[in-house]
Amino acid sequence: MKILRLDIDGLRCVQHAHISAGDGVHLLVGPNGAGKTTVLEALHLLGYGRSFRSGQRDAVIRRGAEHSLVFAELERGGGRHRVGLRRAASDWSARIDEVDVAGLVDLFRICPVVCFEPGSHALISGPAELRRAYLDWSVFHVEPDFLPVWRRHQRALKQRNAGLRSGWVDALLEPWEQELADAALQIATIRQRVLDELRGPVIDKANAFLAELGDVSLILSAGFGDRPTDSVENLMAAYAEARPLDRDRGHTRFGVHRADWSLAFALAPRREHLSRGQEKLAALIMELAQVEHFRTRTQEWPVLLLDDLASELDREHQQRVLDWMFEAGLQVWITGTEVPTSLQGRTEPWHLFHVEQGAITPA
Repeated sequence: MKILRLDIDGLRCVQHAHISAGDGVHLLVGPNGAGKTTVLEALHLLGYGRSFRSGQRDAVIRRGAEHSLVFAELERGGGRHRVGLRRAASDWSARIDEVDVAGLVDLFRICPVVCFEPGSHALISGPAELRRAYLDWSVFHVEPDFLPVWRRHQRALKQRNAGLRSGWVDALLEPWEQELADAALQIATIRQRVLDELRGPVIDKANAFLAELGDVSLILSAGFGDRPTDSVENLMAAYAEARPLDRDRGHTRFGVHRADWSLAFALAPRREHLSRGQEKLAALIMELAQVEHFRTRTQEWPVLLLDDLASELDREHQQRVLDWMFEAGLQVWITGTEVPTSLQGRTEPWHLFHVEQGAITPA
């Protein structure tokens, strides 16, 4: 995918901005609080329907504005598309090629975006839900059968949990456990397949960015603990065995909604062994590997966002990232308070934008 045009209205400190984009690297430079990250946030909203910043969802709307709007013209799959996302009060609405879409999923599918930002280290050190979301992004974009199965699983999980809290007898729980087990087995299989595909790019990037930590391994915990997960029957038996305690707790304690994965190095087998700088590099490894995996499976690049790159990586690792980006030829958006030294000497063409008090102008 490649962004050709980006319009932003009423988003954070940006009242209105229009950006004409092209190939390769786009650098947004300006003082802190000028609105650089808001541009990346706008692109992230198109790909996820949420910001990568923490805080209230309504905070994306500019103070005093009734709504925020992000519009983009993009190139995808050999064709051009016009997409828009509007936020008003607590409601999102989206359009693709001038047609309203019932849900945001169609927008997310057409706008693949990968982001590395100051909080990305939480992918390694944070809760399992962040790692599930990371893996499911890849699964969603390369495995078309995943979303329907995930929705089946969520519906069955909701019904079983409701039944546990309401004291349903076993005969009423069993049909939902059958549905839950069938969907869970499919989800676990798909996730494992995609994680296996990610392993190669992860090893390649680990050798480039954290070679001093030795060999790397990437392992999926499907969410069932030590319980056998090789058949629907075994999963149903596990759910049946867990009913008494699940009834006491009022929810299903295990399953693919509890899955996690771990990245381990020979000289740092546990995430606690990594320094904060190494956590950032490990997260970068995973993000770049995800970008390459998407390319391998779809024959297209996602858009890559790098927020405050110069403060997140030292000059040597910045240079390695830039070398990879220019060689790959994907579209990248970077923010910084000044032009990084590692970018100043590049002979390849790149685009510079100045950001000042929410106004964005090409250099």
